[in-house]
Amino acid sequence: MAKISLLMYNATKKKVHGLLHPEIVGDKHWDKVINVFIIVLIILNVVAVILETVGPIQAKFKSFFYYFDWVSVIIFTIEYVLRVWSSNHEEKYKHHIWGRLRYMFSLGALIDLIAIIPSYLHAVIGLDLRILRMLRLLRIFRLFRLTAYTESAHMIANVFKRRKNELGLSFVLAIFLIIIASCIMYFAEHLTPTEETSLFKSIPHTIWWSVVTLTTTGYGDMYPLTNLGKAMASVIMLTGVAFFAIPAGILSAGFQEEFRRNKIIKTHKCPHCGEPIDVDAHTHDHPEKQ
Repeated sequence: MAKISLLMYNATKKKVHGLLHPEIVGDKHWDKVINVFIIVLIILNVVAVILETVGPIQAKFKSFFYYFDWVSVIIFTIEYVLRVWSSNHEEKYKHHIWGRLRYMFSLGALIDLIAIIPSYLHAVIGLDLRILRMLRLLRIFRLFRLTAYTESAHMIANVFKRRKNELGLSFVLAIFLIIIASCIMYFAEHLTPTEETSLFKSIPHTIWWSVVTLTTTGYGDMYPLTNLGKAMASVIMLTGVAFFAIPAGILSAGFQEEFRRNKIIKTHKCPHCGEPIDVDAHTHDHPEKQ
C-alpha cells in the first residue's frame, strides 16, 4: 500500500510539474490553457493597479479591486507552492529539502514570489497603499517568466546571449563616452555666466546633460552658452548619433544570424543520425548505437 501511495504521489508530482513547466515535460494542451490564464490574470492585475489611480473609478470599485487582488494572490500563491513542491522532479533539484530550497532561490521562483509578497506585506505590517500599488506592478515581470517558454522569447534570449560580449563592450564604451563628454562640458561651461549660476555646476550634474544629449533626447533644461561649449556640444551630439547606433547594428546582425541558424536547423538534419546540425559546430557527434 505504501509503495502504491508513493507511486501515485510521484505520478501526481510529475503531472503537476509538467503542467507548470511545459518546456521540460509539458502537457501540450493544458499547459497552454494554464499559461494563457495566468498571463490574462497578470495583465488584468496591471490594468487594475492603473485604474486604481483614477479617483472616481477607485471610489466606485474599491471593494472589487480589493477582492480581485486577493483572489489573484491566492491563485498565484497556490501556483508558487505547487512549483516549489514539484520542483524536485528535476534532477538538479532532486533532494526533497535542499533541492526545493535551491529552486526557491532561482530567478524564476523569485519572480513568482515577487508577484505575491506585496499583498502579504500589506496584510501583516500595514504597508502604505501607494507603495503596495507600486510593488504590485512587479507582477508584470511574471510575463517574462511565462514567455520564456515561447520560441520567440528563446530567439531573443539567444541573440543577447551570443552577442553579450559585443553589447557589454558597447555599454562600457557608452559609460566612458558619457564621462568624457561630461568632463569636457563642465570645464568649458562651469564658469559661465558665473560659477554660482552656471547650469553645469559639477561633473555629476553634467552627466545628466551628457546622457540626454548623446541619446539625442535634448530636454533643453541645460545648454551651453560659450562658443567653445557649443562647438564641443556639436561634436558630442554627432558622436552620440553614430555611437548609439552600434548596439542596434549588433542586435540586427544577431537576429539575422539567429534566423539563418534556425532555418538551417529546421531544414538540415544529419543523414546518419537524423539529429539537427549545429551550424556553429565544426564537427557533428553521432549518438552511440545501442
